[in-house]
Amino acid sequence: MPYGTLYLIPVPLADDAVAASFTPYLVHIINTIDEYIVENEKTARKFLKQAGLQKAQRELVLHDYGKHARDKADTTSFFSGLLDGKDVGLMSEAGCPGVADPGADIVAEAHRRGIDVAPLVGPSAILLALMASGFNGQSFVFHGYLPIDKAERSKKIKALEQAAQRERQTQLFIETPFRNNQLLEEILRIGKPQTRLCVACNLTAADERIVSQPIQQWKKGNHDFHKKPAIFLIF
Repeated sequence: MPYGTLYLIPVPLADDAVAASFTPYLVHIINTIDEYIVENEKTARKFLKQAGLQKAQRELVLHDYGKHARDKADTTSFFSGLLDGKDVGLMSEAGCPGVADPGADIVAEAHRRGIDVAPLVGPSAILLALMASGFNGQSFVFHGYLPIDKAERSKKIKALEQAAQRERQTQLFIETPFRNNQLLEEILRIGKPQTRLCVACNLTAADERIVSQPIQQWKKGNHDFHKKPAIFLIF
């Protein structure tokens, strides 16, 4: 019997962005499978309902791969359905599974087992921010979180700025939302006036905000990104 397919199913980045986040094909897929590997069961069930799931939620099998269950989870059971020929969906808490997301480990294991992987079209904050920045989309690097230590963080920001200018390469990174303003202040303090900075905040949400300009222009305005999911880009 051939194995099933692991479908990578994107989830909206914001609560009010459902209509902008799924395609007719995604709706078709979620109505043909009944088993999922999820990072957040509540988020997954909410999205499936919003996306147009027609079958009863009680009929679904959801394997928890969230941060509280990940270390003790026996992932062998996650693949039993796939190995028996069933198609299974993989869902992140938000955005695209496997991109800055622990679901990458599930995808890697699927490949090791010879299981087909099918990524579905959907929102990625990283790519949306890059698209909207006006920076180099041919060469870019996503660094995830910067160091928490202030001295190390400043050193990293300087290194990213130098790499952006030396390689003409866009540098992307993130911060815990409640520390966004502190990170912005640090970038404005140590960055060169001509360095271009973009902050893409609350992407796909009704209050989405994207600011892309040289640091010298940033210093002339007042900006508040406190507790708002954001992507930072330097070029």
